[in-house]
Amino acid sequence: MQKTERNTITKSRNPIITYLCQVKFNKGNRKPKNFFQKKESRAKKQLKTEVPTWPMRLNRYLSQSGVCSRRNARTHIEAGEVQVNGEVILEMGHRVNETDEVLFNNEKISPRQKTYILLNKPKNTITTTSDPQGRKTVMDCLGPDGKHLYPVGRLDRLTTGLLLFTNDGDLAQKLAHPSYEVEKLYAVETDKPVSPRDIEHLMYGVELEEGTAKADAAAYIEGKTKHHVGIKIHFGWNRVVRRMFKALGYEVVKLDRTMYAGLTKMNVPRGKFRYLKEEEVRRLKYFNKFGEK
Repeated sequence: MQKTERNTITKSRNPIITYLCQVKFNKGNRKPKNFFQKKESRAKKQLKTEVPTWPMRLNRYLSQSGVCSRRNARTHIEAGEVQVNGEVILEMGHRVNETDEVLFNNEKISPRQKTYILLNKPKNTITTTSDPQGRKTVMDCLGPDGKHLYPVGRLDRLTTGLLLFTNDGDLAQKLAHPSYEVEKLYAVETDKPVSPRDIEHLMYGVELEEGTAKADAAAYIEGKTKHHVGIKIHFGWNRVVRRMFKALGYEVVKLDRTMYAGLTKMNVPRGKFRYLKEEEVRRLKYFNKFGEK
């Protein structure tokens, strides 16, 4: 990328996508557009195989009920937390029939249609399903639509922006796993102007407790002061963006997640949400950031 492109986020009808295209595809060694189309065609066929088939393995049953991922089902089953027709089952390969009654921690569960919701989280909202202190949570923003859904990852109370909710345990675990390298784009406002040197520093790496935190890209946001920086990362350490700036001597005044795993805030006002389209779900399930399965 040319130097002039690194210092501004270019304006367009969707500036987020324009910037990401500059960052990702100007490096060469990327597959052409028709590569993605072929992969999407394969994903459509795979999506059809997710229709429940009976009998079903117990670990898959738990996953399709939104309790956990298939990988994590082993822990719950071996802990004796699952009953089938009144009997505690300790084998995750146990076959469940459609007419069987399955209890998880003494509550009846059953496979549900997978649901995916994208929320534009408002400020002063806690990322949790409930709060004993009675503070406003992200579930209050979803209302009845959020029943049986769980947030994928978290945003701190003061951070605004995109947060994904689902009852798809396998997808939630995949997106949360470091190897999947989910890309996130943040708009940051600091207490003082950020120097060009520190813009470079964000990409070279900032030493934190967990190790070196490197931004995939960082730039001033066009049309705003040097208090405003866009930063793209693919890891999910706790409050990592705030800590990166603090390590360089800045306090983050506002932090907004404007992109998550290719999903943007377009047509999602603050405090509102929308359901994902089928195509968006396929991309989350079957593609990593380079379009590879």
